[in-house]
Amino acid sequence: MTWTPADIPDLTGRVAVVTGGNGGLGLVCVQELARTGAHVVIAARDQDKARGAEEYVRARNPAALTEIVPLDLGSLASVATAAETILAAHPRVDLLLNNAGVMAMPKRTTDDGFEMQFGVDHLGHFALTAHLLPALLRAEAARVVTVTSTARFGGGPVDPADPHLTRGYGPWRAYARAKWANYHFGLGLQRRFEEAGVRALSNIAHPGLSNTDLQSRTVREGGAGWLGAASEVLATRSGMPAALGARPQLRAATDPVSRGGELYAPRYASNGPAVRRPILRRWDLGTRIAELWAVSERETGVVLDVPRP
Repeated sequence: MTWTPADIPDLTGRVAVVTGGNGGLGLVCVQELARTGAHVVIAARDQDKARGAEEYVRARNPAALTEIVPLDLGSLASVATAAETILAAHPRVDLLLNNAGVMAMPKRTTDDGFEMQFGVDHLGHFALTAHLLPALLRAEAARVVTVTSTARFGGGPVDPADPHLTRGYGPWRAYARAKWANYHFGLGLQRRFEEAGVRALSNIAHPGLSNTDLQSRTVREGGAGWLGAASEVLATRSGMPAALGARPQLRAATDPVSRGGELYAPRYASNGPAVRRPILRRWDLGTRIAELWAVSERETGVVLDVPRP
């Protein structure tokens, strides 16, 4: 049977953190998690947009429990401050949706000098997850979901000697590599949960082709060339609405039968119902995860090590 948000179990008493919860797929996730009883933290950079998102959710569900925490994934200081704010209010976090991201941006850097897409899409989420780890491990069975993309197939391993593409930068190459990192981070986190013997789970999800502001922002930023314009037209004409595009990550976050280390995606690659998909390229997975972890810890200065209970 087709999975829908109606299959989300009762989340009363659970705490969920959604990065980029102020629009697009993230806003859908906030709405559905709040609808089923979760207290949802909208972690977002644009505070005006975040307040508008919160008003949107509460207008449709006056009983919704939401709060806003400022978060700029392009600043490690902001990530640390956001995590401190969340931890002070919520000793336990049950769900973390690493949803926010940018796509095919012109060459630029974060506050910490990281290549923007690798810094925002991966390194910011890596640091946030590490900071929130104590609260995740206090939950009965926490779940972390990281959003990737089919674009990851056009990426490749992060070069430890040049993680920020100072040589040979290309907007789409950088995006593909950032989504490659998201994919391997989600799988690597599950391995660490298993090695530590904790009940927390890590899944990955990709939304397929969804009609959100992601493509339009890419075009507005001016770094993606004709392919950016083509992707915007394609998303507008044949992309799934955000309500459908968000289903893979919602299922990854809430499906009771998930065992962790799983990929949820549209059945037909870029469209269709949310289903569990196979994990490919297993032969060098451990090596690639270890390399990514080493680079991520070195660049952020944040250690993500899951302690045994």
